[in-house]
Amino acid sequence: MQRITITLDEEFMAELDRFVAAHGYQNRSEAMRDLARAGIRQVAEGRDASRDCVGALVYVYDHEARELAKRLTRSFHARHDLSLAAMHVHLDHRSCLEVAVLRGKTQEVRHFADHVVAERGVRHGRLVTVPVEIESGTHAHGAAPRHRHLHTHVREA
Repeated sequence: MQRITITLDEEFMAELDRFVAAHGYQNRSEAMRDLARAGIRQVAEGRDASRDCVGALVYVYDHEARELAKRLTRSFHARHDLSLAAMHVHLDHRSCLEVAVLRGKTQEVRHFADHVVAERGVRHGRLVTVPVEIESGTHAHGAAPRHRHLHTHVREA
C-alpha cells in the first residue's frame, strides 16, 4: 500500500469523522478507500453508457398525485423492453414505494429512470446499476424442448 496526503477543510473533516463513526470504520483511511472505490465505480458506470446493465430503480411517490399512477404505468408500458419486474409497497395512506428491475443499455436505463424520478409526485428515487453481458442462446432445460432465450451474465468490476 502507498501512503498519500490530502488536505481537507474542517467542515469536511467533521463530516468524514461522522461518516466513519456512523458506519463503524476503524479509521479514516478505510472509509476513504471505500468512498474512493465507490466514486471510481460511479464514474466508470457513466462511461459504459452503451454497455448492457441490470438496474434496480427504487422510488417513493404520492399515489394521490393527479394521474401519477397512470402516467407511471404508461411510461413502463412504453418501455416494456427495459422493464423486467416490479414490486409495489404501500408505506402509508399516501405514499407508495416501488422497486422496478430494469435491463438494457445503460444510457437507456438511466434515461428512463431519470424520467420516472422527474415525474411530479415522485418524492425520492435512486437507480443502482450492475454491468452485465446479455447472451442469446438456444438450449434445453431438463426434459423441455430446446428454445431460444436470454442469459444475463454479471460483468466483473
